[in-house]
Amino acid sequence: MDVPLPFKLNQAGRHHIPRQKHTVTNWPAYDASLRQRGSLTVWFTDEAIAAWAAEPRTTRGGQPWYSELAILTALTLRAVFRLALRQTEGLIGSIIGLLGLDLPVPDHTTLSRRAATLELPRPKSSSAGAGREAEPVHLLVDSTGLKLCGPGEWLVEKHGTQTRRSWRKLHIGLDANTGQIVASALTDHNGDDGAQVGPLLDQVAGVVASFTGDGAYDQEGVYASVGKRHPAADVIVPPRTTAVPSKPAESAPTQRDRHLQLIAERGRMAWQKASGYVKRARAETAISRYKRVIGDGLRSRTDERRATEVDVAVHVLNRMLELGRPTYVRVT
Repeated sequence: MDVPLPFKLNQAGRHHIPRQKHTVTNWPAYDASLRQRGSLTVWFTDEAIAAWAAEPRTTRGGQPWYSELAILTALTLRAVFRLALRQTEGLIGSIIGLLGLDLPVPDHTTLSRRAATLELPRPKSSSAGAGREAEPVHLLVDSTGLKLCGPGEWLVEKHGTQTRRSWRKLHIGLDANTGQIVASALTDHNGDDGAQVGPLLDQVAGVVASFTGDGAYDQEGVYASVGKRHPAADVIVPPRTTAVPSKPAESAPTQRDRHLQLIAERGRMAWQKASGYVKRARAETAISRYKRVIGDGLRSRTDERRATEVDVAVHVLNRMLELGRPTYVRVT
């Protein structure tokens, strides 16, 4: 009689790499910043109260009641606390009432209409201080899927579904030094990662020192887009396993040729450490933070409002990082 083999027969003899352990050195300050993320005073600021009403219009057309900052404040509260538009209207009204302010409350239809045309300020690198220019940006890029409306996972598993769920693709560009999301784009679910390199680079203010992405960005168009906008930038993208050097590799090697040469000499793991590709994990961490804080879906119904929803979410995550971020030290 055949005796079934136990699960992972050679488990005891397998080689295991121990997981690294880190400790947070600034825990009191970081703990305080985590509590601040839920404070209404952080998101409903004095600047928004002072500029709540819109400036008088000088051109022809209707006069708006609420400023861009007022609409941004309302949509920010919606993103932070994951509210529907009607609940956002109720929250804004209760805050204004508790503060004893004589301010009008934007209704849910106004929030929905203004979200389609709202322009948010472009994210700035926090490495720039008063009187000094921003440091060169080491850009880390990645993409993920965001679900649209449709049956939930439990209903799909229990009853099945006849139609495929719709979703959109979010592309982000992260500053490796500050952790801030400095560029973002929302495309269709079949949008190519390499095709969004140009739009992402156009959103970055300042000089890009390096561009790092996964194997999906191993395309000639990516190298061309980066070289056109930032000729001195390093492109750190792992070549495919079937990649071969270009024809002028010996006389005039490209960046990709140098990557292939280093991989052939020292292996992929050594190339990742030598090139700095290991930092790309921070982009995956940013996407994980997006889905844990904001959610893994989009609530808006049109593409214009969905783009604004993503921009507001990026604004929220960057604001949370400004409140405080942990400082790690490796223990083992």
